[in-house]
Amino acid sequence: MSIASNGLLENRMKYKLVLDHITKTFGALKANDEVSLHARKGSVHAILGENGAGKSTLMNVLYGLYRPDKGCIVLNGREVRIENPGIALDLGIGMVHQNFMLVGRFTAIENTILGTKIKGIHLSLREPRKRLLELSDSFGFEIDLDQPVWKLPVGMQQRVEILKLLYHNVDILILDEPTSVLTPNETQQFFDVILKLKATGKTILLITHKLGEVMTVSDYVTVMRDGRVITEMATSEATTQALARLMIGRDVLFDVTPEQATHGENVLEVKGLCAVNDRGLPALDNVSFEVKAGEILGIAGVDGNGQTELAETIVGLRSLSAGKILVDQVDYTHVSVSERRHRARIGYVPEDRQRRGLALDHTVAQNMMLSSYNKPPFARRGMLHLKEIRHQAEILVRRYDVRLHDVGQPVRELSGGNQQKLIIARELRENLKILIAAQPTKGLDVGAIEFVQNTIVEQRAKGTAVVYISTELEHLLAVCDYISVIFRGHLTPKMSLGETTSEKIGLLMSGGG
Repeated sequence: MSIASNGLLENRMKYKLVLDHITKTFGALKANDEVSLHARKGSVHAILGENGAGKSTLMNVLYGLYRPDKGCIVLNGREVRIENPGIALDLGIGMVHQNFMLVGRFTAIENTILGTKIKGIHLSLREPRKRLLELSDSFGFEIDLDQPVWKLPVGMQQRVEILKLLYHNVDILILDEPTSVLTPNETQQFFDVILKLKATGKTILLITHKLGEVMTVSDYVTVMRDGRVITEMATSEATTQALARLMIGRDVLFDVTPEQATHGENVLEVKGLCAVNDRGLPALDNVSFEVKAGEILGIAGVDGNGQTELAETIVGLRSLSAGKILVDQVDYTHVSVSERRHRARIGYVPEDRQRRGLALDHTVAQNMMLSSYNKPPFARRGMLHLKEIRHQAEILVRRYDVRLHDVGQPVRELSGGNQQKLIIARELRENLKILIAAQPTKGLDVGAIEFVQNTIVEQRAKGTAVVYISTELEHLLAVCDYISVIFRGHLTPKMSLGETTSEKIGLLMSGGG
């Protein structure tokens, strides 16, 4: 049913874009249930909700990746059908995905004009270059158009994505978690870009789980929960606490403020660690640090500076080219992953939960016993105890509030936040000596973030030595005892929170200081 026929909007020309009663189902799952959104020209409209609330589904409908089962899209007062992203782009709607859609070997200018129709048989870059330079100058992008994008910093790659949309005359920009890969300094620069886009009349749809960003940069906000719209309001009428309550249906404790713990002896010692990345290039350069029992060491840094390689070398998933890893002064440098887990009692929460942490097509119960499938109570005398596997999974699901229909359902069907809870439940099932948590709050909503941080603080209280690796500086500052910064494979000495500032850490994350 369209807006024109049911009269739900008295003055549809008031809005640049209207999503009217959008419904989208996947089998028995109703991802969007009668969802409506009204975006004004020249405004920043944030979309908030827990993982699995339906935000991405709604934007994928708008971008033409999904077709709605019901409802309509009204653009500039006219109902439109968007059956694929090409049509969306022709209508002036573009999307910057969380994982950039760039060809690494191509230059910035080549990426920008990909898909553009050319006249004649020869491709000339003269006119595109002139226009791109004008756009870059207008928004202060300062991009080297002839540099292969893989050589550009992550923040600059994001600007190439935005520049690509502007080159295609996009009026509505959908930005999916745009600051998740940026340093604090780059985030502020990004906000400046958003304000410049807004000043030119562009409409920005901002998907984010960061409430501070909503309050800082948005004009309006739509809050979703369980596939429905809870409210749509001017951001000036909201508070951080109120938005969090609307998102998850309860009050959220933003300040974890762990009690002062008594630190024990050094548990984990990393000495002179060197390793290469998947392309064979140096990723870690003489990295050394220690973590005591009952201590949380935060490792801050922008994606791609060696965090992944650091976590994987400690747990044994990646070979090192030099250095040592000691647990309670015992050398585990060349010990298997299984022995590190069971003898050294090292738990691991990987940064990519779907590729590294879970078997998506297996059940929740099967994933719960992956690390100890051949040990009691899951197995005896080489035989799996299926009834006990299910029973243990049900206990952990209740304890860690993993929301699902049944422990027999595939993990793929769970939201990102519940997949993360599942990994944490599995890792913490055993009495850990060391926990390596790599990006444990990445892409999570405020309720799931609160759960993860409280769980890490509980491990600290039990005497576990925790290495908390994250790009989210505010999350590190909330729970860590000390912070080090990793940049291009080099790790700074650890700093107590009393002797540093977020500004100093942000500067170190970008290579300054």
